[in-house]
Amino acid sequence: MSQPLHTVLRSASKEVVLGSDKPFCVIGERINPTGRRIFQEQLRAGDLSAIEKDVAAQVAGGADVLDVNMGVPLTDEAELLVKAIQLVQSLTDLPICIDSSVVEALEAGLQVYQGRALVNSITAEDERMEQILPLVKKYDAAVVALPNDADEIPMDSAKRVELTEKIVRVATQEYGIAIEDIVIDPLAMPIGADSSVGRTALTTIREIHQRWGLNMTCGASNVSFGMPQRHAINAAWLPMAMTAGMTSAIMDARTPEIVTSVRAADLLLGNDEWGMSWISAHRARQAQAATSA
Repeated sequence: MSQPLHTVLRSASKEVVLGSDKPFCVIGERINPTGRRIFQEQLRAGDLSAIEKDVAAQVAGGADVLDVNMGVPLTDEAELLVKAIQLVQSLTDLPICIDSSVVEALEAGLQVYQGRALVNSITAEDERMEQILPLVKKYDAAVVALPNDADEIPMDSAKRVELTEKIVRVATQEYGIAIEDIVIDPLAMPIGADSSVGRTALTTIREIHQRWGLNMTCGASNVSFGMPQRHAINAAWLPMAMTAGMTSAIMDARTPEIVTSVRAADLLLGNDEWGMSWISAHRARQAQAATSA
């Protein structure tokens, strides 16, 4: 790896850059109906008011980008995703990660998005890349890629690195995607199911960072799934992943314990010049406490 690769995301008026020499990018995970029964029912009824609350909470918590997923059974996901993206862009200037497994929904979202989006996601499966990468190129987006294929979710880092190589080769050589616009998800998996998966993910992150310098993200909450005191686990995991080379995460931006751990790691890794962001955040909390008192 030579110079850091920079993945540029934009809304209509704001730019966020992912890079190993940049502050860690917090991608708020909350606008997602998975596991949220009441939210799903609201969306089926055409009620998007919960999105407004989720946007406000994540912006207040320090999110840099917002993930938007509208995967609700028995709905027109494309139509719902378009409405959600338009609503979110009316509420905040943060860039959006457009998150769907439905190709038609992804394209509908990309068509209305104002800016440069992050598409979530592709895998190393040939069919998936054939479906999604032309859209990434057409709409000048960046893309999250997971190093698994039709055969398996690899449990060893060597196979994940091998599939990352395939993704990079196909995306850059066959579809003309710039390498800096490929963001790898190293597959962070639940530590409660297998105590070795944390170490495997860290090894994968380190090897990908050293070989290509690619930006990386993950679903950070996956790591603690099924375990007690999940916030403590996530708050420990993310700085460890950052030191290995991870540059963003789809995570809970509403939880101060987790966001603060990331911002402290930014400071310690030299990505918060003179500690200005850390000091500013501290002063803001002091002012809020004084106002509340």
